[in-house]
Amino acid sequence: MKLYIISNRLPVKVANPNDTFVFSRSEGGVTTGLDSLETSYEKHWIGWPGICVNKEKDKQEINEKLLELNFHPVFLSEAHIRNYYEGYSNSTIWPMCHYFYAYTLYKKCFWQSYQVVNQLFCDEICRLIRPGDKVWIQDYQLMLLPGMLRKVYPELCIGYFHHIPFPSYELFRILPERAEILKGLLGADFIAFHTHDYMRHFISAVERVLHIDFKLDEIQIGNRVVRVDALPMGINYELYHNASQNPVVRQAIDRNRTLFGNHKLILSVDRLDYSKGILHRLHGFSSFLEHHPEYHGKVTLAMVIVPSRDHVGSYAELKTKIDEEIGSVNGRYSTMNWTPVCYFYHGFSLEELTAMYYVADIALVTPLRDGMNLVAKEYVASKCDNTGVLILSEMAGAAVEMTDAIQINPNDSGQIENAICQALEMPAEEQKLR
Repeated sequence: MKLYIISNRLPVKVANPNDTFVFSRSEGGVTTGLDSLETSYEKHWIGWPGICVNKEKDKQEINEKLLELNFHPVFLSEAHIRNYYEGYSNSTIWPMCHYFYAYTLYKKCFWQSYQVVNQLFCDEICRLIRPGDKVWIQDYQLMLLPGMLRKVYPELCIGYFHHIPFPSYELFRILPERAEILKGLLGADFIAFHTHDYMRHFISAVERVLHIDFKLDEIQIGNRVVRVDALPMGINYELYHNASQNPVVRQAIDRNRTLFGNHKLILSVDRLDYSKGILHRLHGFSSFLEHHPEYHGKVTLAMVIVPSRDHVGSYAELKTKIDEEIGSVNGRYSTMNWTPVCYFYHGFSLEELTAMYYVADIALVTPLRDGMNLVAKEYVASKCDNTGVLILSEMAGAAVEMTDAIQINPNDSGQIENAICQALEMPAEEQKLR
């Protein structure tokens, strides 16, 4: 029997420099989390390979290469990416779920493309599955898919996991397609969220939009029972905890120590996104430098920002503001021997990232809203017996579990400033205890 994991993107992305297909690991929390899944089922993955190709021979070449990994590509056109992915998924659903209502865009072509692409995924799954197989659908890009599959295979075992926040009913009701989205999700046998808050919001939306009542965490639809639960996503703990024993990681740790010298290192790692609170974090760090000159030349903020959707208007604008703010901080405070903010606008390999985690004295994780945030968990796991302090936004799903972090409201730059001071002055024993 096989388990089919269905997500918008495959765990690998395909590029085509010099007319040669190159395969590399995808970034992102879904891939990171599910890479650690251990199961007795034969694991397959269905998703977009990250490249738009038109020629059949190119599709066949990619297909054959991915099949060796049990990956099955769904080929999308540039119009699909523009309207389904950048459009409905990331300009309509994403800002609404993250409470950035002012960023939400509604276009008929977005919704039409979202329906079409969900159907393409449905067709590919139907081509592959056999009796006894299970389907596990991931995230907000595919919320119609469970309902579509249920119509074709009434007995199919379908799970769905929502990796981002599910908003309160008052916000969700604004969505014109709210009923269709909820009916799509209820095609699954089991629907899971990171936290009880998200689960509660979903139940409230179903009861008020579709007028179907839950009994605790279950709902009856015809002859089926749909269960809902809160299952906070984890990481492969051993992978991060033991990383410092890897010779490649040890070399990277030594390089980082040489690079940052005796400076206390504050680390932040994010995708480029307005929900991550990157500007608020910079304002907080700037405020810290302004009010604590005794730390000048002694503390460095290393910001790793992974490019994401930067040709979408709101993201490109955010990138410009981040660049300007980093330039402003460095222009005001840097010396010949010290740059306050080290800025990396690219992804890091797992080895480089775990080395940064290991060396960092503080992890500054301050999203304005986040479904979970695995960086917080990866940082703590990577420390081994080393000291370190996690500063964590109370708006991240991870805050429900990680109560020993210094928790802050990311909208308050004063709280960020004070948390940095508290972290820098925290005794080693307390750091280990937390």
